[in-house]
Amino acid sequence: MSEINSFSDYAGRYNTNMDYSTLFGGGAPYIDNGMSGINVSDYAMIKNGSYGKLMKAYYANQDANKLSQTGDSSKTLMLMRSNADSLKKSAEALSDASLYEKKKFKKKDEETGEEIEVEDYDWDAITKAVKSFVEDYNSVVEQAGNSETKNVLRNAAWMTEITGKAGNLLSKVGITVGKGNKLEFDEETLKKKTTLANSSIEFDNISTLKSLFTGYGSFADKIAQKASAISSAAARTKGVDKIYNKQGAYSDTISKLFESTIDKKVGDQVKDKDEDKSSDKTSSKSKTDTNKGEKD
Repeated sequence: MSEINSFSDYAGRYNTNMDYSTLFGGGAPYIDNGMSGINVSDYAMIKNGSYGKLMKAYYANQDANKLSQTGDSSKTLMLMRSNADSLKKSAEALSDASLYEKKKFKKKDEETGEEIEVEDYDWDAITKAVKSFVEDYNSVVEQAGNSETKNVLRNAAWMTEITGKAGNLLSKVGITVGKGNKLEFDEETLKKKTTLANSSIEFDNISTLKSLFTGYGSFADKIAQKASAISSAAARTKGVDKIYNKQGAYSDTISKLFESTIDKKVGDQVKDKDEDKSSDKTSSKSKTDTNKGEKD
């Protein structure tokens, strides 16, 4: 299994140059007088718009063939996009300032066993949010480490560099960077309180959590941005985000799995529009005949 290290490790792995010259192969007849040797058939196709559709289909096929041979599969890219989206949501959840506000709730008194109302931070909710973030982060790192899509790898590498720079603060709330740049989480450290020297004053990790996860430019904000970039990179590759159906319209990637259904729906919509037009024409003709009859 590959690991995410740094962007420079991946820079030499990719060559994005493609030769599309075969699309413009020779043929006859040609018009040489003032049209620079344009094929008559091609000119007619350009004029009626079918040539543009042909080119789109050709390039889409070339990209698909190239990536099916050397890159990630559509299924892998879709999973990467899903994981990156989950990471973005987890980071945004940690960015919610209300998570770090004291709340009133009931708990049992350890001495009397009675249920009393207390005001404290909801450490269970905070712990759950941090744990979800760590799990989603590690899923993205693991999958990106095995990816052959350069923009996914590049953004994932940048993401791990951001995490490395925040390492000292993260360790204070129980998050450390382990093997393969995956995160490890210690719940006890998150909830641990620090006693001020030569006093009985205790400090919790709330201020550190706020510094890490809230506000523009925070660690969570930067990770959310990189997760979004990874999702977009996966979506743009291999036509994962958008594909053409039989009507030449775009549909979502997941809809590709149900392409025949999508095409049928599009076809039904076209049919309905035609029926509506026909109905309008019939209605208009009936009104004209009625008006004519009244005049007679």
